[in-house]
Amino acid sequence: MSQTEIISHSPEETQDFGARLGELARPGDILLLVGELGAGKTCLTQGIARGLAIREYAASPSFVVVRELYGRLPLYHMDFYRLDNLEEIADLGLDDYFYGQGVSVVEWADKGLSLLPPEHLLIEMSYVSDTGRRLKLKARGKRYRDLVAELK
Repeated sequence: MSQTEIISHSPEETQDFGARLGELARPGDILLLVGELGAGKTCLTQGIARGLAIREYAASPSFVVVRELYGRLPLYHMDFYRLDNLEEIADLGLDDYFYGQGVSVVEWADKGLSLLPPEHLLIEMSYVSDTGRRLKLKARGKRYRDLVAELK
């Protein structure tokens, strides 16, 4: 596993980083987001959507679990926040998304890590100030090590 850290000093910087990630994204990419409430997971996803040339607003899909947005590649925006156990996540049948032609972004991924594909980019987000965030990028698999190298 390869790991690197990025500090974002504002929501705009978080979205800009997400946009760069979206620009580099390929079909089948899996981005797992972990962090406290308000850590910037949806903000980062909005940037990823911008980088994928998606014009629709990427709101949190908390109540529907999965939202599909379309641009250069489809974005499968998932949110496990309201799910309470692994069985609920397993019953969703998300493999078509993970192994499809789009980019899967999962907020609150820590609730189902054991069920998610073993190769992915895990992004742990935490507070460093009122507006600053630390993003720890943990690449699992060659594709994601290469992606992190391109982001540096």
